[in-house]
Amino acid sequence: MKARQVIFLILLIIFADQALKFYIKLHYYAGEEHNILGHWFKLHFVENEGMAWGWKFGGGFGKIILTLFRLVAVIWGSFLLKDFIRKHYHRGFIICAALIYAGALGNLLDSLFYGLIFEPSIPFSQNIAKLFPAGGGYAGFLHGKVVDMLYFPIITNAHYPSWVPFVGGDEFEFFRPVFNIADAAISTGVIVILIFQNRFFKKHKEEEHHTVETDSLVNDKTQIF
Repeated sequence: MKARQVIFLILLIIFADQALKFYIKLHYYAGEEHNILGHWFKLHFVENEGMAWGWKFGGGFGKIILTLFRLVAVIWGSFLLKDFIRKHYHRGFIICAALIYAGALGNLLDSLFYGLIFEPSIPFSQNIAKLFPAGGGYAGFLHGKVVDMLYFPIITNAHYPSWVPFVGGDEFEFFRPVFNIADAAISTGVIVILIFQNRFFKKHKEEEHHTVETDSLVNDKTQIF
C-alpha cells in the first residue's frame, strides 16, 4: 500500500471527525440530544475530560500527563506506520493501523486546542459555545475536552434478571457509551486486527521468508566465489 493512500485515509477520517465535532460544539449545548434514526441512533453532546469511557485521574496535572502521553503516542505512531508501509505489511493491517493512528490524532487535537478556541459548554444551560470568544477559551493549552456525540441506545428500559449477582433488577441499556468518529476508528482498527491477526502477520512472515530464500545452487565452487 502506498504512503499517499494511507495519508489520504488518515486525512479523510480526521476531517470527518473534526467537522462533526465542530458542528456539535457550535450548535448543541452540553447534554442536548436529538434522534437521528428512530430511538436507537442519536446525537448526544457530551465532553470527555479524560480517557475512554470518561475515566480521568489527577485533576489538571493528570490531564496534562494524559495529553502528553497521547502526543508521544501519535509521534511514535508516525514512525511506526511509515515502517509498516516500507516493509510492505499486509494491506489490511496497514489500513487498520491508519485507522488507529487517525483516531488517536483526532482526539489529540481536541485535547491540545479546543480549550483555547472554544467557549465552555455548560451542561443543560442552553448555552451554545462560540468559536474564538473575545475573552479567550475555556481552558489552556493541553487542557481541552474531547467532544463526543454518537449514541446508540439499541436496547433501553430493560432490567437485569433478579438472579444476576450485584446488578440483579438494575436497569440495563445497550449500547450506553457516547463516542465520536475518532473513537470508532480506533475501535474498528483494533477489533479487525484481533480478528484477522493470523492472516495479517502470516502473510508478512511468508514474504520476509521468501526474500532470504534463493534458488542458487550451493556447492564448493559457489561458496568459493
